[in-house]
Amino acid sequence: MEQEVIMVDQARDWWKQAVVYQVYPRSFRDADGDGLGDIRGVTTEMDYLECLGIDAIWLSPFYPSELADGGYDVIDYRDVDPRLGTLADFDDMVAAAHARGIKVIVDIVPNHTSNRHRFFQAALAAGPGSPERDRYIFRPGRGEHGELPPNGWKSVFGGSAWERVEDGEWYLHLFAKEQPDLNWKHPDVHEEFKTTLRFWSDRGVDGFRIDVAHALAKDLESRPLDELDQDPRQGEGNVSNPLWDRPEVHDIYREWRRVFNEYEPPRFAVAEAWVTPEHQRFYASPDELGQVFNFEFAKADWFAGDFRRAIEEGLSCAELSGSTSTWVLSNHDVPRHATRYGLPQVKATVHHQFVTDWLLRDGRTYVEDRELGTRRARAALLMEMGLPGSVYIYQGEELGLFEVADIPWDRLEDPQARRTAHGDAIKGRDGCRVPLPWSASDTPEPAAWNDAFGEGMTGSFGFSAPQAGMSRADASAAPHLPQPRWFADHAVDVEADDPASMLSFYRRVLDLRAHLLTATGDTSFSWVPGEELGPTPDQVIAYRRPAAGGKTFTCIVNFGAQAVPAPEGELLMASDDLSFGCIPQDCAAWFLA
Repeated sequence: MEQEVIMVDQARDWWKQAVVYQVYPRSFRDADGDGLGDIRGVTTEMDYLECLGIDAIWLSPFYPSELADGGYDVIDYRDVDPRLGTLADFDDMVAAAHARGIKVIVDIVPNHTSNRHRFFQAALAAGPGSPERDRYIFRPGRGEHGELPPNGWKSVFGGSAWERVEDGEWYLHLFAKEQPDLNWKHPDVHEEFKTTLRFWSDRGVDGFRIDVAHALAKDLESRPLDELDQDPRQGEGNVSNPLWDRPEVHDIYREWRRVFNEYEPPRFAVAEAWVTPEHQRFYASPDELGQVFNFEFAKADWFAGDFRRAIEEGLSCAELSGSTSTWVLSNHDVPRHATRYGLPQVKATVHHQFVTDWLLRDGRTYVEDRELGTRRARAALLMEMGLPGSVYIYQGEELGLFEVADIPWDRLEDPQARRTAHGDAIKGRDGCRVPLPWSASDTPEPAAWNDAFGEGMTGSFGFSAPQAGMSRADASAAPHLPQPRWFADHAVDVEADDPASMLSFYRRVLDLRAHLLTATGDTSFSWVPGEELGPTPDQVIAYRRPAAGGKTFTCIVNFGAQAVPAPEGELLMASDDLSFGCIPQDCAAWFLA
């Protein structure tokens, strides 16, 4: 396929080709030594982020929260959790980012609040039938005394999606019970979030990532609740789905677009919407949010066909919406891709079960080939970074971190681990949320290690900085999730000066991308014809794009056992050594002609 040429205004539409670095604040950097990452920790490492070569940071929720779901249970959308800092700390962080030319994106969680949010507390106090209660989705129960939930809907985290309150009514929570779903038919809900968008925009925030963007609009009125689909699934593209991807959700985002356009340049937003590729374009429309995550790319297994399909769907969505696509390999909700690519690769849903089983059994069910996973992760980065559109990096992937799948059960924080049991138990998403290693010299004492983890340890790989006047030995707070001993090999101070490290590789790739591709403003794309790719073109991803200086950029990724001949032109860089001018298996290379 060839994509229509769309020239990007780099100043006004900076996000259309940006490299965005996702910060999970509680695990990025701890500036006060309490074991929990914070806003000042992000500011402390702004030079690191600038040196990496990113264009923007996206902060996962840092708002006041009881941490029922890693901060996605928000108590106050217009404040900073006291454990993570203050609004003044946030302002300092924005100023530090902007001084380095780095934009700031924050997470907005509009499908649900915390059960500690003032709206929900007012709903409980006001009682059934009140305007306050109507801000959420309350319904009477079934059974002789209303003792049964209104219907059989299940929470994403397991168990019923309904929770009963003291006066007998039930409220809907598609996620944890501490996350009651809002009723987006209530005008107060609309005003609350428009106020929130303006609050952060006025503080200098450049854009927003919209959590569960496809769930806000719901149908609970067209038929009795027990006659509605009792197993409504995400991503099926069914217009009769009562909970997910309903057409009315787009009215909300058109309203938000009017708020975004009050600013110059207009504020940007990207949707987390687990919907069919055909429906992604609606969320990415310039009249709505502007961009949507292409999760098909993140879901692809290590097969050329899977990635070709994900790329074509992403580019098609971008063309239909008049936007640009997004490319994601990892985030805070999925196992790290260096691990996924190092596990046995089988097709589609079966491979998903491989990953699930691997997590269930402490990472011991299948052999994780880390050397192979790293090799493929390097190739995947070249494939991703050459594509037109925006790229989202998840913290730690630039260090080549693997999933920490063997965290002890009693140290897990993810509600998926707490809410599942017996044969259905899963360890959840904590394995990709372990605090980053900054310094190998701050390794816990060997005597403190229990198997792979340190208990009562006196070091944290530099993640936690002791408070003023406190020695490391006196710092009592261990990182909120335990770090495995092998993190020492991936610490920033180990990789920063090693030209062969993953961190050095990322820095070189991002620098080349910025100067050769992004600078042109040209997002056109074309596949390399199969006849140029040797005897197994179906095992190869190869594409071309215009590059700076009127030259042509070519990216080739070889998934097959048969080596692929290198094209004419200058070799810019490769993910591994090329043999006899050919690209070997699990290797990618960039060329300029």
